[in-house]
Amino acid sequence: MKVLVTGGAGYIGSHVVRLLQERGDSVIVADDMTAGIEARLDGAELLQLDLAAPDAKSILAQTFTDSEVDAVIHFAARKQVGQSVEMPEFYYEQNIGGMANLLSAMHATGVEKLVFSSSAATYGMPDVPAVSEDIDCKPINPYGETKLIGEWMVANAKRAWGLRGANLRYFNVAGAGWPDLADTAVANLVPIVFAAIRANKNPVVFGDDYDTPDGSCVRDYVHVLDLAEAHLSALDYLDFDVRPHDTFNVGTGQGSSVFEVLAEIKAVSGIDFDTDVLERRAGDPPFLAADVSRIEKALGWKAKKNLHDIIESAWNA
Repeated sequence: MKVLVTGGAGYIGSHVVRLLQERGDSVIVADDMTAGIEARLDGAELLQLDLAAPDAKSILAQTFTDSEVDAVIHFAARKQVGQSVEMPEFYYEQNIGGMANLLSAMHATGVEKLVFSSSAATYGMPDVPAVSEDIDCKPINPYGETKLIGEWMVANAKRAWGLRGANLRYFNVAGAGWPDLADTAVANLVPIVFAAIRANKNPVVFGDDYDTPDGSCVRDYVHVLDLAEAHLSALDYLDFDVRPHDTFNVGTGQGSSVFEVLAEIKAVSGIDFDTDVLERRAGDPPFLAADVSRIEKALGWKAKKNLHDIIESAWNA
């Protein structure tokens, strides 16, 4: 199979590229390289392209035709929640505009299979501990809104011209499948704590008075390699004649608190450190984990790795 992976030079995308190559698929990576790292590509062909650019649709269509692309896995997007609040127009332009160009090029050239990188940010702040895909989505920031609109675009293309699409809503992704594919962006809890340790600073905990066992927020952490394997399962699912669902949570179904993550980092690194506890952040639900029954049943996918595996692989990387 010939697969075009947008954002394939990024942290998650590069794991998927490597798994595709390992199973014998041919890969083209489309990435504007603002956050991508070329060394991650493992020899995959690189099409350096901003999907939201005015000429992106024609360039993608030509690539689909010339390279006889069979399917697309779409990661490329801006994904900083805080930045999306400060620059909403930019996020709509990039994430939705890029998606529109991609779908238009797929439609024009008959490429009908798409796995879309969505997010648990589509849910907002649901008042339930385990979130199912059927809950009403009420995103609380422009980033989450663009991901939800992307899912709507997949559904509309399915109705309009027969797109075979799957949306994967990620929970908290961390770890490394290989040391050279480490998460180099200091944007999520684990790399933020690592950065603090390197700088000889105390990691920060936002709130220790939540209604949770240890007072800190609880989240569902999924290993990036498990997540990458879910994309391959979703891609294969698109070949099924009967596909009862288009949207799937990707997580473990279990939660780990901030203090539990910090304790695991201390155990793995062998470094003891203090923490600074600050006030709660607005918009942080106490407990958020995925209901993963749908993806387990429909795709046969289940996370294999636990919190220790996540932290150990991230630290080693």
